[in-house]
Amino acid sequence: MNQLFGLTIESLVAVLLLLTILYCARLNARLKLLKADESAMKATIVELVNATERAERAIAGLKLTVQEAEETLAPQLRDADAFNLAMTENLRAGDDVLGRLRQIAHAGRLLNGERDDGAVRAAPAATPSARAGGDAPSDTAAIVAAAQAFAERNRSRVDGLAA
Repeated sequence: MNQLFGLTIESLVAVLLLLTILYCARLNARLKLLKADESAMKATIVELVNATERAERAIAGLKLTVQEAEETLAPQLRDADAFNLAMTENLRAGDDVLGRLRQIAHAGRLLNGERDDGAVRAAPAATPSARAGGDAPSDTAAIVAAAQAFAERNRSRVDGLAA
């Protein structure tokens, strides 16, 4: 029985030793995986640091570009606003001139209408139509048409510049 007991204990020690060896092999495999993961993590961290540095440089470059664009465009925008205001004032002045021309044309039509009726008799040399040798209503209409065309051209230019 002593031998059987010794054999059993030795068998049990052998089995435990075998289990320990298998467990150590398994732990070794896991440690290798962890080390591989660690090196992969280190590589990932290095890539992230490099990407962060590139992004910071790109952001700095974009800030410089925005600053340069602002310095370049700000005076041009101010000039464009001033030009727009000047064109608006010119357009208003042109509309005022057109209104005055319409009033003059209307007054000329009224005067010519009164002459035709015989209500007002003036010397032929004193009238503008007699001096020009032409028909006053057609001259007045031509002036009004020319003024309207001029005003429309200026409006279209201002609208084209504003767009």
